[in-house]
Amino acid sequence: MATVLECVTVPRASAFPVISPAKRSSSSISSISSSRGFLEFKGLKVRPTRSFGSVSKGSNSSLRLRRGGRIVCEAQETAVKVLGVNDASWQSLVLNAESPVLVEFWAPWCGPCKMIHPVIDELAKQYAGKLKCYKVNTDESPSIATRYGIRSIPTVIIFKNGEKKDTVIGAVPKSTLTTSIEKFL
Repeated sequence: MATVLECVTVPRASAFPVISPAKRSSSSISSISSSRGFLEFKGLKVRPTRSFGSVSKGSNSSLRLRRGGRIVCEAQETAVKVLGVNDASWQSLVLNAESPVLVEFWAPWCGPCKMIHPVIDELAKQYAGKLKCYKVNTDESPSIATRYGIRSIPTVIIFKNGEKKDTVIGAVPKSTLTTSIEKFL
């Protein structure tokens, strides 16, 4: 399920003033975009198209900007960010959720937890709209970890209709978590 956050009409690249090659820089592109009103929309930025020039011995590579640039919506990165859950928000975010919920139990000092974080982030993006993903820091919310018998971390639990459905312990591959998730969608 997709939701339209905001619609913006963007002028064609030909509407921008021409910048001479000597004056092309990231800041000049930004000044054009701000004069055209792009920066008034949060999360919408002009990202210049770049190409690298030749590198001569003893000097830095020169950076040349091609004509135009890409308009990038950065809101999609925050739309699927995996949020932390604590004792106060557990009931409303996990147990009362209408869709299935994946919860990762972790701690900042845990090496394997750091390995599985990117996998959980990928799953949150992959299953956006179908599955909610959260993280519980077991050092900050030990009562939640105790309630669900968490004895080692990382542990991933999948909840559906407020009930614990499946548990995966350890830093496992993405395919293992995907198989577990697919059972409850």
